[in-house]
Amino acid sequence: MPYKIYETQTFSKLYEAMEKTEQEWADKIKLQLIGNPHAGKPLKFEWFREKKFGDKRIYYLIYKDISKILLVSFGSKKDQQKIINHIVENKERYRKIIESA
Repeated sequence: MPYKIYETQTFSKLYEAMEKTEQEWADKIKLQLIGNPHAGKPLKFEWFREKKFGDKRIYYLIYKDISKILLVSFGSKKDQQKIINHIVENKERYRKIIESA
């Protein structure tokens, strides 16, 4: 069963601010994740992953039990640890977002 892709408001705002090439890459990643949610590199957990584009990364969460993926953030390597920490600390909030989607 293909996965459905959802975005946080934060990711949507970041997407709008991306350069055109970054948006095109993000769109390709969305299509790839529908069929293969584990395409990215795992971050601490099997359900938390990133996809890399140059020095930027898309961060996303996989919800196997409901076949949904939540695109959470996009940022540079410099901000990577701060983004990872924020996502892990707020994983329950993200779960509520995806369950209501």
